[in-house]
Amino acid sequence: MERSPNRNLAQTSNSVADVLTEVPGLALSSNRTSSTGQTLRGRNMLILIDGIPQSTPLRKGGRDVNTIDPSTLERIEVIKGATAIYGNGADGGIVNYITKKPNTTKKLESTTSIGAEGALADIDKTVGANVTQTFSGQLGKLGYVTSGRFRQTGVYKDANGAVLSPFYGLGETSQYSLFGKLNYQITEKQRVELMYNYFSSNQDSDYIPEVGIYGQTPTIGILGEDLGEDQGNRYNHNAQLTYDYDDIFGSSDFRLNLYLQDFKTVYGYTDSFYDPNLGFDGGQSSILSTKKGARLNFKTPYSFGNVTGNILYGVDILNDKTSQELVDGRKWVPQMDMKNFAPYAQLKTLYTNFVLKAGIRLENINIQVPDYTTLTRYNVGETTPNSGGIDIKGGELNYNATVFNAGIRYNKWQAFKPFVSFSQSFSVADLGRTLRSATENTINQINSEAVIANNYEAGFNTHLGSTSLSGAYFISTSDLGSTYRETPSGAFEILRQPEKKCTDLSFLWIPNF
Repeated sequence: MERSPNRNLAQTSNSVADVLTEVPGLALSSNRTSSTGQTLRGRNMLILIDGIPQSTPLRKGGRDVNTIDPSTLERIEVIKGATAIYGNGADGGIVNYITKKPNTTKKLESTTSIGAEGALADIDKTVGANVTQTFSGQLGKLGYVTSGRFRQTGVYKDANGAVLSPFYGLGETSQYSLFGKLNYQITEKQRVELMYNYFSSNQDSDYIPEVGIYGQTPTIGILGEDLGEDQGNRYNHNAQLTYDYDDIFGSSDFRLNLYLQDFKTVYGYTDSFYDPNLGFDGGQSSILSTKKGARLNFKTPYSFGNVTGNILYGVDILNDKTSQELVDGRKWVPQMDMKNFAPYAQLKTLYTNFVLKAGIRLENINIQVPDYTTLTRYNVGETTPNSGGIDIKGGELNYNATVFNAGIRYNKWQAFKPFVSFSQSFSVADLGRTLRSATENTINQINSEAVIANNYEAGFNTHLGSTSLSGAYFISTSDLGSTYRETPSGAFEILRQPEKKCTDLSFLWIPNF
């Protein structure tokens, strides 16, 4: 696990995605609202906010990384590979955004931050501004932190003053963020915490893309009217209630998380949609996702002579309703209703200089799909529809699997701490993308196999004074992939995923003053 503290992230980065590029094995940010292609070790990663899933694995939209404002964060936790605690969508690993905690040393702390930005080459229309206000403190048993931020970005230009392509860009956007957290110490052993976060980022651009020539000229922005509504994350609501009871049964600690996420994102306009009943062509798609979940777990320590450790065990319950529709109401992907029930256990054992971790997770997933009709589409520049208009009978899809993880580390020497690990992940490949281009007339005939990935890793950590060095070699395999290709008929099929072999190396120098 790697932890990145919030050292003025809002002042140094345009988005959280930029900060994540410091993590070895994580693909570079595209500096856009879309995080498509930003993978962890070549596979999809599950994005969380305080443990609340943000990704939409049923219909991957590539907007899950930029779903929170950097000023809201305390730190970022990254887990490479699978873990028993979290499930669907974590093929390559987990990124957990940890929000701010109350300042327990003061009754009231107020921080106001005002900033501005602009291009150096050609400042015209590039000026943007932001203002952030935070209150935090401790009043007896009640701790609180609340913040709000508004940011308006200007036109983004390159070093020569050319306007960057506005397509899924971060320029000319209005961003709003509201955050609040309350925690109350009920007794010495019991506490409760309530968290709420709202984030919105919408682009209203005066420019449209002018497509360049590959290898010769880049795609730039030129003045023009962009058809359709503003693009971006319309809203992202996250709420969570956490209850802790220490030593509830002997020395076992208990934690209950109840959470809700409500998310909507809007994409660009395209004229490839066809609807003879409405008398016009074109459309603009959006993804809507609502998640309700509960995570109940116990943590029990144990000791047998020189062997000590703990076991974390419980159950993860999730209801995910996701759909993709055009902003005019036409359904592109019907609302998929997923219910996931997953018992799990994660063991940690310490013996002299050895640390052993092992876990198991039992996935039980049921997905209900209603009857629907695929949208009629045609190729850009053509007038004859070539796909869609098929009535599909809905049904029920079930996925069950048992996945494992295990790892061991030797901690005797600061100069060299070797480790090896194995982990399995389980995910339902982008089902929505399959449904929207279905050519069969029933759900049961659609190829929608799940993906099980096996991850093997060996590496080391080194700490010499103010210098830290880490390296790892890993192999990731699966019978099925999580990516697709388009068939001649216009449908999408799951690709067989080739074996991946990669190496992570990171070097961190921490000066001592």
